[in-house]
Amino acid sequence: MHRLSRALAGIDAANSLDPSRITVDGGETPAELAYGRRMTAMLERVHPEASELLRLAVRAQHIRRWEIPRTTYPMDRGGYLRWRKELGRKHAAWTGEIMAECGYGDDEIARVGSLLRKENLRRDAETQALEDVAALVFLAHYAADFAGKHPPEKVVDILAKTLAKMSERGKQAAAALDLPPAVRHALEAAVAQADDP
Repeated sequence: MHRLSRALAGIDAANSLDPSRITVDGGETPAELAYGRRMTAMLERVHPEASELLRLAVRAQHIRRWEIPRTTYPMDRGGYLRWRKELGRKHAAWTGEIMAECGYGDDEIARVGSLLRKENLRRDAETQALEDVAALVFLAHYAADFAGKHPPEKVVDILAKTLAKMSERGKQAAAALDLPPAVRHALEAAVAQADDP
């Protein structure tokens, strides 16, 4: 088996241990396993030319995420930012271990780690592609549930912040998504908010 296939299988094996389950195609699936596969599907749709290392980073975006719950950090902006930084560090380390077992070199492992830590966002095309794919997966699969739990103005604000981190290519892909009406309306309001000087 090619090393990429083995590494993706290793990431999937780690994510299959997620105790949280979601319904996918009528069956129960570990939540982060589903997320990783959705990330890969979106990458193939938006960036079919993606490199092997970007494909690995995209699949590992949430590897073993449940092991570092948001609730272990203060529920304020500072706590959120520290939690996100720790997630990036651990995702890079866990993915690096799998990559090493599959024959990847130190430079390749370091590159995937850099992508997972979202280093040089905006300046690094692959880091930006990873950010775009994560935003698109949120819009396509998770925004409707989020919208159902929060007031409309908060949903619009979150989507405006999401759009602000996306590239033009990512925004065009977002506009082409088949979204539920509530998410589509919130996204349109977020775009209008961003365009309002």
